[in-house]
Amino acid sequence: MKSRPFDTVFVANRGEIALRIMRTARRLGLRTVAAFSSADRHSPHVAYAERACWIGESASRDSYLAIERILAAAKSSGAQAVHPGYGFLAENADFAAAVEAAGLVFIGPSPEAIRLMGNKAAAKTLMQKAGVPCIPGYQGKAQDDAAFARAAAELGCPLMVKSAAGGGGRGMRLVHDAAQLQAALASARSEALAAFGSGELILERAIGEARHIEVQVFADAFGNVVHMGERDCSVQRRHQKLIEESPSPAVSPALREKLGAAAVQAARSIDYRGAGTIEFLLDAGGEFYFMEMNTRLQVEHGVTELITGLDLVEWQFRVAAGEALPLTQQEVELNGHAIEIRLCAEDPENEFLPQSGDVLLWEPCEDVRVDTALVEGAAIPPFYDSMAAKVMAHGDTREKALARLASACGRIIFLGVRHNLGFLRDCLRHPEFVSGEANTSFIARNFPADLRKCGELPQAVIVGAAIIFGRSVSGQAWTNAQGLYGLVELAPQDGSDVRLLRVKVQRDGTIEVSPCSPASEEGAWTLCALNAEQGVDALSFELGSLRHRLRFARATDDGLWIHYEGKQYLLYDVLHARAEGAQGNAADGGTLRAMFAGQVVAVHVHAGDSVTKGKTLVVLESMKMEHALVAPFDGTVAEVLCSAREQVTAGKTMVRVTPIASATGGEGD
Repeated sequence: MKSRPFDTVFVANRGEIALRIMRTARRLGLRTVAAFSSADRHSPHVAYAERACWIGESASRDSYLAIERILAAAKSSGAQAVHPGYGFLAENADFAAAVEAAGLVFIGPSPEAIRLMGNKAAAKTLMQKAGVPCIPGYQGKAQDDAAFARAAAELGCPLMVKSAAGGGGRGMRLVHDAAQLQAALASARSEALAAFGSGELILERAIGEARHIEVQVFADAFGNVVHMGERDCSVQRRHQKLIEESPSPAVSPALREKLGAAAVQAARSIDYRGAGTIEFLLDAGGEFYFMEMNTRLQVEHGVTELITGLDLVEWQFRVAAGEALPLTQQEVELNGHAIEIRLCAEDPENEFLPQSGDVLLWEPCEDVRVDTALVEGAAIPPFYDSMAAKVMAHGDTREKALARLASACGRIIFLGVRHNLGFLRDCLRHPEFVSGEANTSFIARNFPADLRKCGELPQAVIVGAAIIFGRSVSGQAWTNAQGLYGLVELAPQDGSDVRLLRVKVQRDGTIEVSPCSPASEEGAWTLCALNAEQGVDALSFELGSLRHRLRFARATDDGLWIHYEGKQYLLYDVLHARAEGAQGNAADGGTLRAMFAGQVVAVHVHAGDSVTKGKTLVVLESMKMEHALVAPFDGTVAEVLCSAREQVTAGKTMVRVTPIASATGGEGD
């Protein structure tokens, strides 16, 4: 094969993966060019690159998904090669072909290979011909409901309906019985069409209590193909991965050899080139089945790098430049164990809804690998994926890697946006995960919605927040002359567990916090005198015989973010918010607000419409997810304060609904 040298690489992606690619490029002596949208103008990946090109407005379709804009920027920048990262256009065969047609090197597989594996139906047919085990299912050309009904009758339930054109949990529905099939097809088809531009579906037999196992493969243009072991990606929410590890605790050396051989055969059968991942489902009996191939670098490639000591991005550069693989299969060594968690800007207490906002405080751990583009003062925009960082730990054994990662999750400080770090630490510490027995139903089984709630506020958080708010109200130093700071009415963001507290400085300079509660509860909630000290973003105090330390940050909406023992809390002093004329944070039941910043996809009602409880009123999209705002009760729409395609901020009032009793004159009038 003819060598295709290049010295400047255009990175057609953003955030942590753009930085990850650029660091390897810089080590290899390659120049880099960053692509950025309007939302990313001040992002770290832009500052890190030698050059940077603006490619459009904030929305993905106007920037990171705009092929012509990216090609124009790449050519004008002087780059000879394009690295797509992952997500966006990384698995778009038309993009790869356009890059090559423009005379640039595409750092990835051929457009033909991407196209072959880009459709689940076609990919399964190819893998069956190659002798790779596949899940029994239907991937026929007939796409009418009758054809699916016939296939479902033959396969039997439970079944999975899947989009043939994409993944990430979109266009996927579980069907427990035949009566659910038609609705599942309609819903999956609509979602797939919106997400991928194709409503083509397939059916697969649902495999219960399964493991999601994937094998990292690498191939060059000379026919060499190797695998680098497997990764266990079973811990997921909404069919999207949250925790990955390598090797899998469920895979024996003999099974690893079979998985690796099947993955190599799959890659070889399509004349693959570059980095790829063959994804399998592993059932409780040890049988594995092909699901799909990801024709790109995976988000979780870092765990493979930790156990092999290899730089997979470097391998991508070398293969794209026409070099042979650096190692043979016999030379690829797997050492120790690595585990990764995906730190996402999302709210585990509220169905993992994506979040956006300003990063007020960010301190990663130094003794684990953290791939991120987070910096204090930056914003997490609502336009892209919710993943904000990847945290990885390596150890000689799984036990050591797990202990190191769980410890790091408690010490990383991230305030300003709701995220899943505390939830992930709970997952890592769960006995089922610790024992290596977690499968794809792990979160649904062990962390249902009610168990993901934060629960009662820790006493130290109540005390610390009262002291911080009390000082703000008084405008005095932490240990000022004796006197009453004033009253603080403390409330979490959801308006529950409201406490009215008094903060007072004693004669000896210590601080006393006590609740203004009924006499019957006064004794239970009276707190001992405290010693407090102030830092820029830290507060420590003694409560009884224990010393507590909080990290905190103040938000622009007067909220107080607190980090305590590995978890974060958002609190408000609603007493003084009301005194200043601000609204309370416990929402009026008939006022529907945006749960996150995003774009309004659809508005289904008008003022004056009658609605029933549960009816979808507005659909909001953020970070590739849609969320429906539904009527909280039977009533009448009083106001509609948003419109389709409007970009809204978190907390914006979208619709007001008046209960029927209030609107028509019920009891109490």
